[in-house]
Amino acid sequence: MNLVGLFKDAVVQLQQHKLRTFLTLLGMIFGVGAVIAMLNIGEGAQREALKMIDSMGLNNVIVEAKDFEEEELREQRKHSDGLSLNDGKVAVQALPFITDFAAEKVVETYHVFSEYAKFEGQAVGVSENYFNLAHFDLSAGRLLNEQDGQHFSQVALLGANTAKTLFPLGDAVGKSVKINHLWFEVVGILEAPFLKKKEFQGVKLGDEQNQIFIPLKTAIHRFKSELLDPEISRIKLTTEPGFSPVMAAQAIDALVKGRHNDIDDYKLIVPAALLAQQKQTQQIFNIVMSCVAGISLLVGGIGIMNIMLATVLERTKEIGLLRAIGATQKDIQVQFITESFTISILGGLLGVFFGIALSELIAFYSEWAVSWSFSAIVLSFSICALVGLTFGVYPAIKASKLDPIEALQSD
Repeated sequence: MNLVGLFKDAVVQLQQHKLRTFLTLLGMIFGVGAVIAMLNIGEGAQREALKMIDSMGLNNVIVEAKDFEEEELREQRKHSDGLSLNDGKVAVQALPFITDFAAEKVVETYHVFSEYAKFEGQAVGVSENYFNLAHFDLSAGRLLNEQDGQHFSQVALLGANTAKTLFPLGDAVGKSVKINHLWFEVVGILEAPFLKKKEFQGVKLGDEQNQIFIPLKTAIHRFKSELLDPEISRIKLTTEPGFSPVMAAQAIDALVKGRHNDIDDYKLIVPAALLAQQKQTQQIFNIVMSCVAGISLLVGGIGIMNIMLATVLERTKEIGLLRAIGATQKDIQVQFITESFTISILGGLLGVFFGIALSELIAFYSEWAVSWSFSAIVLSFSICALVGLTFGVYPAIKASKLDPIEALQSD
C-alpha cells in the first residue's frame, strides 16, 4: 500500500473508535498548545523588554536623585548639594568611555491647560540632547534645540497623550499651552512608543506620552523650586559602543559618590543590566513552562501507546490474516506506526489552533505582550510528531511479531 493509502486506512481505523481517539488527542492538543502559548508569550515579553530598554537607551547609565523626607534631606544638604549639571560635565571630562550626557529637571506642575482643555500632566525640563540618548520619534514639528535653551525660550514638546487631550482637534504645533503661570508655544509632538507597561524590573519608565518637555534652562530659571531640591532630577550618560554599561556604572558611581562626599542621595539605573536580568528571569520561566508542556506531551505519547496496544489486541485476527496472505513484519510495523503518526499529526494540528487561541486569551486577560513565532509552531508540531512516532514503535513491533497461526486462532 502506498503512503496515501496507509494514511487513509489509518483514518478509517481511528474513526471506528471516535471517543477513544478524541481522548488520546487531548494530550497532544494540550501539550502542543502549551508549548506554542509559552513560546509566543516569551517572545512577546522579550520584544516588549527591548522596546522598554530602547526608550531608556541600552548604552546609557542613568543617575537619578532620590526622594527624602524634609528633615533627612536638610541633614544631607549640609554635605551634598545633590545632583547637578556639573556631575554630568565632570563625568564626560574624567571618564573617556562616556561620550555624552543629558540632564532632566522635573517641574512641580500644578496645572496645565490649553484653550480647549485641561490636563493632569507633568512638565519636565530637558537638555537639547536628551532625545538623542534614547529613541524618540516625532509625529509633528521639531525637537528642542540648543537655541531654545540659550534664550530661555518658552517652547514645549508634547507627549502623544498630552497633545491629544489638550488639542482634541489636532494641529497642536504652533498653539499655546499654559504650564503653571507661563505660556509656552508647542513646537513638536512625540510619537507614542506603544509600551504596555510603565515599569520594567522595578524601575518606573518616564511615561513620555503624558509629559510636556521644555528647555532645561527654562525649567531651572523660570520655575520656582524648593530650596533643598537638587539642581536637576536625573542625568543620562551614554557610553561608547562596545563598552560595558555595567562597568561604566561602577566608575560613574565612584565619581559621583566622591563629588557628593559619600552621601547616598542618588541611585544608578543600568538598562543593560535590567535587560540581562529580565532575560534570565524569562529563561527560567521558559524552562519551567517547557517542562510542564513536555509532561503534557509525554502523557499524550503514553496515551498513543495505550490506544495502539489496545488496537493490537482487538485486531489480532486481522494481523494474522494479513500475515497469512503475504504481509511481512515490516508491512505490519509500517501500518501501525502510520496510525500512531496520524494521531500525533491530528493532535499537533488541533494543538496549533488551541495554542493560538490560548495565547490570545492569556494576552487579553493578563495584558501580556504576545508575539507570534513561526519557529514556535514548527518546533511544537515537530515534537508532537516525533512523540507519536516514538510511542508507536513498541506497539508496531509487538503487532508484527505475532505468530500468524496463533493470531488467526485467537478469539
